[in-house]
Amino acid sequence: MAPTALRRPPPETIPDGPGCYLFKDPAGRTLYVGKARSLRKRLANYFQPVEALHPRTQQMLEQACSVEWIVASNEVESLHLEYNLIKANRPRYNVRYRDDKSYPYLAFTVGEEVPRAMVMRGPKRPGTRVFGPYAHAYAIRETFDLLLRTFPIRTCSRGVFERCRRAGRPCLLFDIGKCSGPCVGRVSADDHRGIVEEFMAFMDGGFEPVTRRLELAMSEAAARTEFERAARLRDQLASVRTAIERQAVVSGRDEDLDVIGVVEDDLEAALQVFFVRGGRMVGRKGFVVDKVEDLEPAELIGSFLRDLYMVEDQVPPEILVQVRPAEPAVLGEWLSERRGGRVAVRVPVRGEKRALLETAAANAAEAFAQHKLRRRSDFDARARQLASLQEALCIPEAPLRIECFDISNLGASEAVGSMVVFEDGMPKRSEYRRFRIRTVEGQDDFAMMAEVIRRRFARYLKERAEPAATGGRFAYPPNLVVVDGGAGQLGAALGAMAEVGMTGTAVVGLAKRLEEVYLPGGEAPVRLARGSEALHLLQHVRDEAHRVAVGYHRRLRARRSTASALDAVPGIGRERKRLLLRRFGSVGRILQASEDDLAAIVPRPVAGRIHRYLRGEGAGGSGGPRRPPGARRSTPPAVEPPDRRRGR
Repeated sequence: MAPTALRRPPPETIPDGPGCYLFKDPAGRTLYVGKARSLRKRLANYFQPVEALHPRTQQMLEQACSVEWIVASNEVESLHLEYNLIKANRPRYNVRYRDDKSYPYLAFTVGEEVPRAMVMRGPKRPGTRVFGPYAHAYAIRETFDLLLRTFPIRTCSRGVFERCRRAGRPCLLFDIGKCSGPCVGRVSADDHRGIVEEFMAFMDGGFEPVTRRLELAMSEAAARTEFERAARLRDQLASVRTAIERQAVVSGRDEDLDVIGVVEDDLEAALQVFFVRGGRMVGRKGFVVDKVEDLEPAELIGSFLRDLYMVEDQVPPEILVQVRPAEPAVLGEWLSERRGGRVAVRVPVRGEKRALLETAAANAAEAFAQHKLRRRSDFDARARQLASLQEALCIPEAPLRIECFDISNLGASEAVGSMVVFEDGMPKRSEYRRFRIRTVEGQDDFAMMAEVIRRRFARYLKERAEPAATGGRFAYPPNLVVVDGGAGQLGAALGAMAEVGMTGTAVVGLAKRLEEVYLPGGEAPVRLARGSEALHLLQHVRDEAHRVAVGYHRRLRARRSTASALDAVPGIGRERKRLLLRRFGSVGRILQASEDDLAAIVPRPVAGRIHRYLRGEGAGGSGGPRRPPGARRSTPPAVEPPDRRRGR
């Protein structure tokens, strides 16, 4: 006999079809998620004599008080739905695969002349429209690969695209039918954008127009006895239908809506958003926010809706929430303007939409609990690190703000310094600073360290004395200053701080070779125990300072190595320089070009200026092309390659 706490639903109320089921405890937490070909038959297996069940199943049923289910249209869909539910709810009695990576999106670079599709992670980029996030990269990559045969759009990087355009020959993706060849003009930019828009409409739930178009085209090709084309269309249609089956059904109707669940306490709130398009869940996002102001639930919902749809490209016609937002008329009008049509913000009280909203709220509650657990654990670990470091260095207070300085140089070229900031044991990247060495000649690490320290604390003292006249960028003093190096760097830092009148701050040096800590006035360095939390924190701070310094130094060296004579010409920026180099190939050929040839690429006044400057006539000089300060001589003149950074 089943445990009395768990009531068996009447068999006639359980669907006799595929789907997922969830066992929940009295607190509403999901204990187990399973999938079944027939929900009615599978759930009947749990309500049988206890001795016939597996011990682990007995234990789960003893804690469960209710069972819910979600119907799917086929077994493939129930498989994906089960994975998503386990990922969202983290049931105790399901096997869990921990994953700390960010979720992937399918992104379209709609801001480019020839848009590109790609799978990306991280924050949304300007000029990009994203779909997702998805549970796992393989799920969207497989679907993406299937759909490229139906929507053959560009997926290559800018470098590959430009190389194919210059060569006049498309890449392998064109040959296998997964790109329409916009790089070589096989399809115009406008026609390619039309394919991209149809792809995005499909991802947004517009399945029917695509399937109808393919079915009609296949029938027409077969009627004209174009059997090879009909076979290709058949394969495309099969790919589209397979992709449709992989999206989980959450509504029995073909409708677009967003579902927002929220849970909160006095200090924080967690929100979950389900994006439903065409009755299928196409993405989910979670948010945890600090309640830095006292907000009622209605105000919190209103504020969240505003912030969410400021960044989301699409506003659906219906939004489901748990509490009616504050100022609904104003918010509704703004949302309608954003969408270009009426938007209804509703609080469902019964039925399918209420159940979906409760699922979103349960996800929010679970996410909130997990966030609290992680935050408490992280805070305790950081507190132990700071207390251990305070004790090891014998400083009067815990180093809640640590600043670390490092120098990077090769000889006297492009010498730089870095300052990184850790607050409460965590990096605060908005406070990082980089310095170019100004006053030191030659390779003198001690003098360079002194210059960086002097500039940092002179700026702090100035801002403290004149807070209204400065921007406050250096306004907070550290509890602990760490310099990368030994006794020499430490002495230079102490001298620079004394010179500007900075007192009351602990300063130490951390040498790389033996991880020795040098203290002011100490006869011998202190060696912290290997594996100690204090040493681990110091190493983390030092390595971060080294990373920032080396990265800045490399960037300056790269900029110097690619400098060219064009940099000295007024009115020539990155884009014009790129156009000129693409057309002529090198600065030497630009030098040989006539003013009329240059005017075909850039405006006539700029062409004349280039013509004069490259011949040494721009400022009355002579003797060949001018070079910007610091540019190395080269024969022919240095050429700047196309910028391969993202979005350039």
